[in-house]
Amino acid sequence: MRRLVARTAAILISATAGLVVAAPPATAAIIPKTPPLTTPWTGQVSTTNPLPEYPRPQMTRPDWQSLNGEWEFLNPATDAAGNVNRNAAPPIGQTLPERILVPYPVESALSGIMRSDNRDLMFYRRTFTVPQGWSGRRVQLHFGAVDYEATVWINGTQVTTHRGGYDRFEVDITPQLTGGSNEIVVRVYDPTDGRGEKQPIGKQTNNPSGIFYTPSSGIWQTVWLEPTATSSIYSADIYPNITNNTVRVRVFTRGNVTGHTVLAEAMNGTTVVGSSAGGFTEFTVPVPNARRWSPDDPFLYNLRVSLRNAAGATVDQVINYFGMREVGTKLVDGVLRPTLNGEFVFQAGTLDQGFWPDGLYTAPTDAALLFDLQKHKDLGFNMVRKHIKVEPARWYYHADRLGLLVWQDVPSTPPFDANRTAAQIAQFQTEAREIVDEHRAFPSVITYVPFNEGWGEWSLADTASLTRELKAYDPTRLMNAHSGFNCCAAKGDPGTGDMIDWHVYTGPDAPRPSSSRVSILGEFGGIGLRTPGHEYSPDNQFFAYEQVFSNAQLNDRFTGMIRDSQRLMTTKGLSGFVYTEITDLEGEYNGLFTYDRRIQKIDTLAVRAALTDLIRASRNQNSAVPLTLGHVRSFRVTTAGHTGRHLRHANSLARTDVISGDGARQDASFRTVAGLADPRCHSFESVNLPGRFLRHASGQVRIDANPAAGDATWCARPGLAAGGVSFEAYNQPGSFIRHASENVLLAANDGSALFAADATWNVADPALWRSSVLLPYDARRSLQVTTWGYTDRYLRHADGLGWTAAVNASSSALLKADATFTLRRGLAESSCYSLESANFPGQFLRHASGRIRLASSDGSALFAADATFCARPGLSGTGVTFESLNFPGSFLRHYDAQAHIASGAGAGPDRPLTLTADSSWTVANPWTP
Repeated sequence: MRRLVARTAAILISATAGLVVAAPPATAAIIPKTPPLTTPWTGQVSTTNPLPEYPRPQMTRPDWQSLNGEWEFLNPATDAAGNVNRNAAPPIGQTLPERILVPYPVESALSGIMRSDNRDLMFYRRTFTVPQGWSGRRVQLHFGAVDYEATVWINGTQVTTHRGGYDRFEVDITPQLTGGSNEIVVRVYDPTDGRGEKQPIGKQTNNPSGIFYTPSSGIWQTVWLEPTATSSIYSADIYPNITNNTVRVRVFTRGNVTGHTVLAEAMNGTTVVGSSAGGFTEFTVPVPNARRWSPDDPFLYNLRVSLRNAAGATVDQVINYFGMREVGTKLVDGVLRPTLNGEFVFQAGTLDQGFWPDGLYTAPTDAALLFDLQKHKDLGFNMVRKHIKVEPARWYYHADRLGLLVWQDVPSTPPFDANRTAAQIAQFQTEAREIVDEHRAFPSVITYVPFNEGWGEWSLADTASLTRELKAYDPTRLMNAHSGFNCCAAKGDPGTGDMIDWHVYTGPDAPRPSSSRVSILGEFGGIGLRTPGHEYSPDNQFFAYEQVFSNAQLNDRFTGMIRDSQRLMTTKGLSGFVYTEITDLEGEYNGLFTYDRRIQKIDTLAVRAALTDLIRASRNQNSAVPLTLGHVRSFRVTTAGHTGRHLRHANSLARTDVISGDGARQDASFRTVAGLADPRCHSFESVNLPGRFLRHASGQVRIDANPAAGDATWCARPGLAAGGVSFEAYNQPGSFIRHASENVLLAANDGSALFAADATWNVADPALWRSSVLLPYDARRSLQVTTWGYTDRYLRHADGLGWTAAVNASSSALLKADATFTLRRGLAESSCYSLESANFPGQFLRHASGRIRLASSDGSALFAADATFCARPGLSGTGVTFESLNFPGSFLRHYDAQAHIASGAGAGPDRPLTLTADSSWTVANPWTP
């Protein structure tokens, strides 16, 4: 929808009642109030020129004038019943009694008002002068956002009325202007909590508590003037096509454009790389050899759009920007995944609600607006969910240039209230479409979320219908029809959109994807850490879904959730998550930063490492030949007559040999990790020399510590010969690992059948050495829990079952013996381990029906397999994890003091929550030597 606001109001509201304005002396120059918490930017706010940056980074023109700053202000009195007259006459030509700093909300400290009562009706007034250099051009008056209903008068003439607290509007005020001082009066009606109107309000409430916050009434985004030509460009939609390296452009105009044409030029900086002329329907512009926009490389092209008259002269010109990127969904290894530029990338973000203790809805400065987004990038997130709020255009510009994917919520109408009139429903739909319109040009915006947990939802059928309409309105974005439909006031799963989205606190857990919708964990986490002196609650109550008591505990818990989500990616098909949340808020202390942004609660390096591993693991699934990360592989020769040989390392060089003996088996086994130079490829780490990787150097394949990332990265390709896999050097395309005699080399493909055979390897067979952590055989050890809060517990047996129990130096001899096991060669695989009881020799831990038990071997192959576990680096990043030999992907874990095997794909003991921590053990000295 395109709404050009006419010079005359689209909705005429008659001034049916007079307005009496008290006339006390005007206050002195405005002084902001003291907020409940100051941010680092509170003192940087200018009271004469706040938020001076150009407010619309798209559609830029050189001339503009900010109207931010000091305005006169009036809250009219209410009647005896507490009501106001929303149609009250404007105070034209009258001095108003208070001063307010625009564009900060009335309730905010930075506004200088900081009043929460009697704010349903407000008047703003100021004067301004139009620069003489604008003579002969039209003057457009822009409002970034006004909550909720704004009526505007220029020099006593009503010029427009607009409803909607989250979208911009503008009006041509040229006919009302004079050559000198001009007066602007804005009447704002904002029934917070939706009284009568039930308009979209997001999380604003008159009685803030819990997860609902102080309102933001009135003007809360920049007000500004802009001169335009008589015939001018209003907006431009830009849709990239990465398949054919073009962008589709459609230009919207104002004024008489009969006989006019449009020239659109794609530019790398100031260099034109492609251009095309067209009219006012969609046309395409070439972008040769386009550089794709992504979180890894957020490259932006400029688009210069010129409006030309019938004689070919340029009458108007604007500069836009765009990113060459596309989003969609596709099957990846049999699972439906969201894609960016045709590849699955796990979307890892936080819930970002955009509240500030000093400015509420309005960030105090542009640097503050940038801060939260920059911290997302610093921590390793690649996505942010803008929750039930819309930000100023500069926020999306910052996301575009930083490279953050954005899920944009549609602000909800009052929650837990399903009664809606047809007019109220139509207004919600209008505002939702306007939000889509205003964000078409931002490459960062990839997903829309119309409903959250049923807030304001009036019927399931209407939810399904509206979300289908919005998807059709912009099919280039993904549609998350209802985030958290499993929660709260939701009326159920609408079955529409591209995502099936659960909220699970504390989580993580996930729905399974369907054939048409990807699996999303739309909210989880909420881990709270108190920070006295940096908290604020309007009702002095504080809330978090789970509490921790130190930064170390928060780091452990949060990074564990990230690792658990990585397991969910493979066990349940999870494709994205939204952690609650980036900052504390009023009454909530579950942020990664405090509400005042002065304290960071988590460790950047630890969180970034966990998120990087998760995102790299997702990108690895795009490999032409996916290999399971973390597992061990051996490379068997496929050349006829030599299939008994395997690739191994010896004296740091790679060669092929017929393998026998433990040492050689370990030499011929490599742990698979995401490619050091590109996670879509692979690197291979030596099992018996951890930290050394298979790499090429001067045409020879060898193992080395700390190799150049490109030299140690191999891209799996379908075998050059049938029946295997070939490994192409990442930094030398066309060259592959091949064997020649017993040597292993990097060589360019010569196209021969012999080369194809020698460069094709069988990696499907079980690895020659199945454990990627080497532990001593025939040695007693105790297995200590690594999960935070339970590290005094150890694995033990009692009454034939596996348990965990607290063990210390004063524990009984029996308990100590029950918590001690002898590490034996695996009963079913000698490169793995079986755990023999120290006080019941001949009895081993085995799994049966998911439970860990202690039993004597019955000599069966099943018992041997059930009692064999392969050691791998701890899933939590510490310790050792024991993986079931006969149920790969299931691990020895503790749950509720019991020991089980679990994959994290179910409920109860098999739940995904804390799986990685519960499945990681410290192999400690034995309690019974």
